[in-house]
Amino acid sequence: MSDRRMCSARTPWDLPERQAYSVRLSHTKKDKSTKENINEHTWGYGPTQGGYYNTVEILGGKYSAIGGHTVNVTQTGPTYGRRMIKGYLAMKGVHEAETQIGSVLRTMHQPYHEARRQGARNLNPVPYQADYMGHKVHMDQNEKLAMFGVTHVLAIDGFSKKVVAFYNAYKNNLAIYEDVFRPAVLAYGMWDQVRVDHGKEFYLTLFMQEQLSSRRHNQERRPYLQTSSTSKELTYDKSLLQFQNHIVERVWPEVNNRVNYPLKTALLQLVDQEELDMDDNLVRYCVQPDWPVVPDWSYKDGKGIPNDLAGSGCPRKIPQELLPHSVEAAYLYRQQLGSSLTTHSAFGVDPFSTEQDKLTVENQFAAKYSDISDLFSRAVNNDFAPYKEALLYLITTTQRNV
Repeated sequence: MSDRRMCSARTPWDLPERQAYSVRLSHTKKDKSTKENINEHTWGYGPTQGGYYNTVEILGGKYSAIGGHTVNVTQTGPTYGRRMIKGYLAMKGVHEAETQIGSVLRTMHQPYHEARRQGARNLNPVPYQADYMGHKVHMDQNEKLAMFGVTHVLAIDGFSKKVVAFYNAYKNNLAIYEDVFRPAVLAYGMWDQVRVDHGKEFYLTLFMQEQLSSRRHNQERRPYLQTSSTSKELTYDKSLLQFQNHIVERVWPEVNNRVNYPLKTALLQLVDQEELDMDDNLVRYCVQPDWPVVPDWSYKDGKGIPNDLAGSGCPRKIPQELLPHSVEAAYLYRQQLGSSLTTHSAFGVDPFSTEQDKLTVENQFAAKYSDISDLFSRAVNNDFAPYKEALLYLITTTQRNV
């Protein structure tokens, strides 16, 4: 029987299922083994032993042969690209290179391929871009230790990745503005855009950013952008949709692993052992400490060292008198927007009746534990005992003096 007769006489679904077949993912016009022209819109199939191939149109017809089995093409449909087809073939026991699969898909049923290509282009995230120091500043909060009265707030320049401000305390609009935004702007200049999530704690910061928007280097951008922490920055018809993975969010895993998780472990151990009563105001006041910072991020070499990339700061500097302190800024907020902000938030209320009593406790604690940074350093290296002993000593000393 001639090659031509063999190819036309038998189709893949006529062959015994138990016979081993290999998939030849090639759209070559000429097949040397059979001297049979293979249509560009076909997959080539043939036995592992033998000299013929059966070819079947995969997307132009109803059926496709995969691994010697008949497969309805509607099982995959037009949206399957090279990776999905590779997985689909692997599920059927057929293993081929992704590049070969992609090569075939590009030549088969052009409308389907073009639709997949357009879809991939629209859905691929646009790489993050900040053009210069002062283009974008990202602010975010970390509440891993909120149950112990600590919220971290971090501000990072999008271009240099430099940490420009860091805050440890109970979260509050006025405190975040006073201890993060204001010192960052005074030290480095005015950013074109502030990026935050939808947290209410940033309202005063965003208000002041908008008030000073005319002092920015590039005034064509929006002065601030509020986005979800889990959304994505995509482009569709050249319009910005959403943003994901604030630059600042990439710092939190390191802060959590190096600081938050070890200290939280130590505190939870004390709670489990019933040595800490977090419903007691005095205990809450003592537990809320001045937590350590991770200062070396700005020296970390990625696409350049942040401190070096930051250079002299933002292009536009503003005088100090244009940035009022938090109380005055909150008054301006109330005057213009008609709503008020919480001026003070406390995790634990100060239990001391006089400043002298507080000073007495501080002196007694300092006499016994002169280097508190050593307590934190040992705790973050999983040596919790010194930190826990010091905390319990602070609580008992406070109880004796209130």
